[in-house]
Amino acid sequence: MYEDILVPTDGSESVEQVLQHTSEIAAGRSTTVHTLYVVDDRAFLTLDEDVQSDVVADLEAEGERALATVRDQLEDDGFEVTTALRQGTPADEIVAYVADADIDLVTMGTQADKYERNMLGSTTQKVVTRSEAPVLAVDIS
Repeated sequence: MYEDILVPTDGSESVEQVLQHTSEIAAGRSTTVHTLYVVDDRAFLTLDEDVQSDVVADLEAEGERALATVRDQLEDDGFEVTTALRQGTPADEIVAYVADADIDLVTMGTQADKYERNMLGSTTQKVVTRSEAPVLAVDIS
């Protein structure tokens, strides 16, 4: 049922909680776990062009480190892992990856600090409402 699971990561340690759920769901199945890091281009669009390339390089290096951490843990758990680094708006890129890679399930964290104000973090909320695949939102706050 879940042959391809996507775990988006932002590089924070809270991905551990998401990976626990992902591993439990994928255990005993021939599942490929995809992990995606999105360089949020909104973070540097207002910078001068000569500075942008340095910032993008730093953010991509941060993304590669985050992907390696997730990949290593999932491979240690016995899963086949595919990694991807994209640039854009995180929710848009996650939803696009779901379609591009024919993902069956997305497991991702949400940081809903003010539960009354917003049940899900904004990126997670957008993915939940726009993804072709079901989304498991893990509270990591």
